Formats: sequence, structure tokens, C-alpha cells
Amino acid sequence: MTIDVKVPTLGESVTEATVATWFKKPGDAVATDEMLCELETDKVTVEVPSPATGTLGEIVAAEGETVGVDALLATISEGAGAPASDEAPAAVAEPGSSDDAPAEASGDAGGDAVDVMVPALGESVTEATVATWFKAAGDAVAQDEMLCELETDKVSVEVPAPAAGTLGEIVAKEGETVAAGGKLAVIQAGAGGAPASAPKAAEAPAGVGGDSGGPKGDVEDAPSAKKLMAEKGLSSGDVKGSGRDGRVMKEDVLRAAAATAPAPAAPAQAPRAPVSADQADREERVKMTRLRQTIAKRLKDSQNTAAMLTTYNEVDMGAVMDLRSEYKDLFQKKHGVKLGFMSFFTKACVHALNEVPEVNAEIDGTDVVYHRYVNMGIAAGTPQGLVVPVIRDADAMSFAEIEKAIAEKGAAARDGKLSMADMQGGTFTISNGGVYGSLMSSPILNPPQSGILGMHKIQDRPMVVGGEIVIRPMMYLALSYDHRIVDGKGAVTFLVRVKEALEDPRRLLMDL
Repeated sequence: MTIDVKVPTLGESVTEATVATWFKKPGDAVATDEMLCELETDKVTVEVPSPATGTLGEIVAAEGETVGVDALLATISEGAGAPASDEAPAAVAEPGSSDDAPAEASGDAGGDAVDVMVPALGESVTEATVATWFKAAGDAVAQDEMLCELETDKVSVEVPAPAAGTLGEIVAKEGETVAAGGKLAVIQAGAGGAPASAPKAAEAPAGVGGDSGGPKGDVEDAPSAKKLMAEKGLSSGDVKGSGRDGRVMKEDVLRAAAATAPAPAAPAQAPRAPVSADQADREERVKMTRLRQTIAKRLKDSQNTAAMLTTYNEVDMGAVMDLRSEYKDLFQKKHGVKLGFMSFFTKACVHALNEVPEVNAEIDGTDVVYHRYVNMGIAAGTPQGLVVPVIRDADAMSFAEIEKAIAEKGAAARDGKLSMADMQGGTFTISNGGVYGSLMSSPILNPPQSGILGMHKIQDRPMVVGGEIVIRPMMYLALSYDHRIVDGKGAVTFLVRVKEALEDPRRLLMDL
């Protein structure tokens, strides 16, 4: 039986790739999920695994050729991989090998060696960095116990133990980059699993809780936080958790350690003396996380690529505040969620996007893609960095549905539980700097989107209303837009429509 090897999905808005390298040649035996070739796009490198075990037949797309999504790369004759059995003894003879056919190596070792593999990292994410190992080679591990933490350019991924036993060789050390589906370590299943609790208790420093998470009952602290508490000599009770249900996160430990650190002694001699050792004691060099590196790159790319311009307006929030105050109790009682300002802004933006569709569009090569739906990105600051979870089809949602979706995405963002799918496909973004006290700012576009609305602090200011000076709760609004497809008239019109809808929310009901 012949099986086709085709180009996989390459990611959002990516339609073609170049065949960079073939790792196999026609006639070679291949195993299921063994890497056959590597494709390069303008954004990522994609490895193509074998869909079956057999023999590689014809290579249709040679190195250097450009191929589209779902195009035929090669063929495999299923079940004809006879040489695979000849390779099995070599795999058994090298239990520490991590290069070739790890699946056979673990299977032929009597079934007691289990590989720890890199889990699925999400669409268009092909690699990650090993951030922290929570276990060392030789440690006893329980099934589903967290072994290590990986960092991608968007999310952190914790890797659990696939079986109980003893952690053997660690193939990918901290700081190394690993591919999706790559091998991280080996567990000798069933070996030393029983005394797992004893070594753990013996090794844990005094005051550092185990999986119980200290005084929080059954709420388990983040593994990276527990490791850092051990390094800093802190107990779970010394740290106030900011995660869900009081879960202690890595950033909580860093804050607690900084708060308890003794103040540096004042120098007795001239402080201007260029003593490098003293400078080293007062400085800390930390490698940027992949998330922070990606944030920096994407924001700079946005400035370099888009013709970005910002227009401003201000809105009297009195009507929204009065409406919210009048109905918030009834709203929460009926829908089980609080009525906030974000649902009003989301509805107002949807209303304005319908009138000015180019703000809800994007450039794809020489084409302009107009979206007939609104996937609203809600920018959120987290201890790990800025993330933008997406509320899909926000234009079809009620106020209550929007508030529930925002609450769920916000909680997932704070706890580091957002998936790749949660942050893809946005067509427009709202950023609320007002929660941090920002009075005015120019938000940066979230590519490939063409518009982002910046909300700011509500502040009482003197305004002239009906010829009289009155105090009104005012907010500055900022719309940053891509001037390549959005003209100044469209941008100003969009912001005016948002202002009108918020100052008279009845317009939203009547679609005016």
C-alpha cells in the first residue's frame, strides 16, 4: 500500500514553503513519526514526519523546490520497511542513544524504558527551549509528575512524566532548543517507583512544600515556583500567590525574594570607584524568555512594516457608568458575571467596524482581505509578558457572552493556561492601559491587523456642556491604524462612532 507524504498546514496566512533538506533518500526504511524532510517558510521552519512505517519511495519535491499547502512531497510503501528489524539489535545495544529511532530503542529494551517527548506545541510552533528541569537523572518520579518546563515564543508548557519509575538520561538540557516531537529524556518504568516519596522528602529543603502547595490545601504551586523557592530558601507560606485559587507562580517567588533580601550596605569609601566586582554584585543578567523575544521582534516588525499612525479623541463615560451602576446587580444575578466596561467597548468597536470595514481588514501581499466577522483581541498584561487572547465572533455575542469570554480568557492568561488557538485569528484589538493608570498612549499594531484601540484612565475633568463648565468622567481614546489601507477619514470616523456609541449606549440597540 502506498501512502502520500504531503505538505502540512504551515500556519495562518502562509500558503507555500521551500523544501530545505531531505533527511532520507528513496529506498530508506522509515518509522512512523520519523522526520523525513524540513520545509522553510517566511516565518517558521516546519519538519515533516513520516505518516507510516515502511520504505521511502519517490521524492516528488526535491530540495530547493517551492510547494504549496497539501502538495505531494513523496510516497511511502507501507509495511515494506524490512530493514527496520535489522536495526533493532543496534538500538538495544545503545540504550543511551538519542539520535535514531527512539521509539524502537525503548520498545526493544523489554518495555521498561519510556521516552519523554516534547508535546504538541500548537499550530505553527515547531520548537521550544528547555527552561527548567524539576528532576535530576536518577530521581524517582510518579506518573503525571511534572518533569520539566518548556518555553515557546508564546506560551510555557509543562511536561508530565508518562510513567512512574526512575528518570534516566536527560537528553535535552536546560537552555537547549528542542523540536516538537523531539526526545527530552528516558524513564525506566517501574524501577524505583515505590520509594519515590522518600527521596523527595529527603531532598526537599526545610520549609518547601511538596505537591500539597503548603497552606493552600490541594492547590498545587507552579513547578517552576517550587524549584525557585527551594533555591531561595523560601517556604510556600512566605509567598503570596497570584494564580488561580492562590497558586504560587514563579513571579510571586521573585517578588517575595526581592522583598526579603537585605538592603545593600552603603559603601564606606568613595562610591565612584570603578570596581567591577561591586558592579557585578548589584547587577543581574537574565536571558530574555522566548515570549519576551517574540514580543520585541513582533512589535519592532510592526513599526518597520506598517505605515502606522494614531488618531485621538475623548469620550464622556457618564452614560455608560450610569447604565452599569443601575443594572450591574441584576446583570450579575441573571448571568452570573459582572458587567464591566469591556463589553461596552467591544460592542462599540463592532458597531464602528461595520461602518468602516477597512479597520477590520489586513494586507496579504498585494491583496486586502476584508473580514466579515470580528474576532476581538483583548490585550492583557501578565507576569510573563503581553498576550492577546481572542474572543471569536464577538459581533454575534451578547453583553453577557462577551463578559464571560473575557473573564475566562483573562483567568487563563494570568495562570499561564492560554493555548496557541486562544491567541490566533484576531482581526482587531483593544488594549486597556487605563487599568494601570495610563492617561494617554499610542498603542502599537498587532500584525497583521490594521487597527488597535487604546483605552485609558477615566478621570474627572472640567468640560463645557450647554455653555456651562461641569465636571465629567472623561477618557482619552487612541486608534492606531495602518495608513496603507486605512485613510485618515476612515480612522477618524471609526473613533467618532465609538465615542457616539459610548456616550449614548442606546445607539447600540438601534444600530445607529
